Amino acid sequence: MELHDLPIIDAHHHLWDLSPGPLHYPWLQDRDAKAHFLGDQGSLRRDYLPEHYRADARLHNVVGTVHVEAECDRRQQLDETRWLTRLHARHGLPSAIVAHSWLHTPDAPSILAQQAAFPLVRGIRSKPVTRNSPEAVLQDTCGSMQDPRWRSGLRLLVQFSLSWDLRVPTWHLEEAADVVRENPQLPVVLNHTGFPWDRSSKGLTMWRSGMRALARLDNCMCKLSCLCIPEGQWDYEGNRAIILETIDLFGPDRCMFASNFPVDGMQVDFDTMFNDYKRITDGFTAVERRSLFHDTAARFYRLD
Repeated sequence: MELHDLPIIDAHHHLWDLSPGPLHYPWLQDRDAKAHFLGDQGSLRRDYLPEHYRADARLHNVVGTVHVEAECDRRQQLDETRWLTRLHARHGLPSAIVAHSWLHTPDAPSILAQQAAFPLVRGIRSKPVTRNSPEAVLQDTCGSMQDPRWRSGLRLLVQFSLSWDLRVPTWHLEEAADVVRENPQLPVVLNHTGFPWDRSSKGLTMWRSGMRALARLDNCMCKLSCLCIPEGQWDYEGNRAIILETIDLFGPDRCMFASNFPVDGMQVDFDTMFNDYKRITDGFTAVERRSLFHDTAARFYRLD
């Protein structure tokens, strides 16, 4: 199979319409919004719709995509799902939705039930409260992985046949592994390769410890995505090492490539990213490559 024919399911991307309308994105539209962890998000303050995604991905055989909630106003979490459902009806994209719901709030069961009722919704991304650094201490554990209400809400996902997109910084990976271990029936996928931002020996040791803990859990998979370094540049050799080690830990049948576009477009274009992914996996078998680029995501997000 030629590389340009390799079927791809992009397991993680975002869409938004910043014109006056039904949705508001505080992190993109509010004047006092904090800078994104990858730097100034000024380049992202533009509409990003199916036609823009397709233009970015035009040189690759993308046959399906998974939209992950894009942090619109949390009061609009159901509105975002409705909007994406309309986009799918008009454009055939996205193929599946990972929606948002808080897990620790009293209305969590109701919101989860409503999200699960949308045919395209396959899972939930609900970011727990985390520390700002490895050394920091949480002053309030409400909404964190230590919060009993949060853990109770997480268990509801199985009831609604939903998966969980796990997104935490590296220093919370081992804690996250404890949570995943407590929920063996819950399909979990770690977002963004566990955020290996710190490529120093110390930083990679911490990342590696957490990744090993999660890889030991059969119900946890991993997205090979967001390999950008804060305030840095796309680093082929460094990213190659991270990707190969992650695949070695989880196996090709538990890893899936994703673009995280347009966010990762702050540092790299879509073509460079996916050409690098293909080059990095050049030594894998055809079956393994199909798993990494298509089959793992199709199975996890029920796109077969």
